[in-house]
Amino acid sequence: MVEGTEGPASETSRTPEPFEPGQLNSARVYDYLLGGKDSREIDRGMGDEMLSRAPEIKTLAWFARSFALKAVEMAAEAGVRQFIDLGSGIPNSPNVHEVAREIEPTARVVYVDYDPVVHAHCDALLAKPRGVSALLGDIRNPGDILDQLKSNSLIDFNEPVAITLIGVLHYVMDEEDPGNVVATFRDQMAPGSYLAIAHGSLDSSPEVLQVLEGTKGTSAQVSFRSRTQTAAFFDGLEVLEPGVVPVQQWLRPDLPETRMVMDGAIGRKP
Repeated sequence: MVEGTEGPASETSRTPEPFEPGQLNSARVYDYLLGGKDSREIDRGMGDEMLSRAPEIKTLAWFARSFALKAVEMAAEAGVRQFIDLGSGIPNSPNVHEVAREIEPTARVVYVDYDPVVHAHCDALLAKPRGVSALLGDIRNPGDILDQLKSNSLIDFNEPVAITLIGVLHYVMDEEDPGNVVATFRDQMAPGSYLAIAHGSLDSSPEVLQVLEGTKGTSAQVSFRSRTQTAAFFDGLEVLEPGVVPVQQWLRPDLPETRMVMDGAIGRKP
């Protein structure tokens, strides 16, 4: 996950412990839903429980990923040449740098995650091409991430940048101030920058929300939010059409609804 500017929120934010093999790991659950091989029994157990209640969740995981790549493509086609994937998770091809470099071969991409295991995967599998980097950082402390990006000259914030937060902010509890996380990055973005967010929605079915109760007290604990709350993350940005809607509506009009709802939106800084 990712971080923002220094201040009261970053001083009081909790620092998550590194994931142990026997702990539920949200990145590994997501990887399992995408068909990856980097999960443990406890992660597959949670994934299977979710699938037993709403089998289309695996499809939704692919919708969310496709939405992320569409956002990268849109930003690259608009001339953006720098990308930050916050809460990048375990690599799964095609990834951000592959999509961006299809359009602009010199695009610079930074993958950020707070899980050392995920970071190691990114560092080994993704950070080989010049201009592609993996960074260890927690979005709950956005100032630290920004410091690393600037001190290592990974991103030039005087130029437009595209930032993706896909399925990440619902792991930031209300008391950890997700609004400040987004605002900290948004304030650093130059005009012409893009922000893409996919966030778990309270419009999900009660049955699905009940399954998610099982994550309470674990490192995979989630806080789904209303569409209005997700829209507030885009204050100060021009929200592109079709607005804050289920992610599949960004892809094609004929895709099915799902009982777990993931709202997505893309904003551009004027």
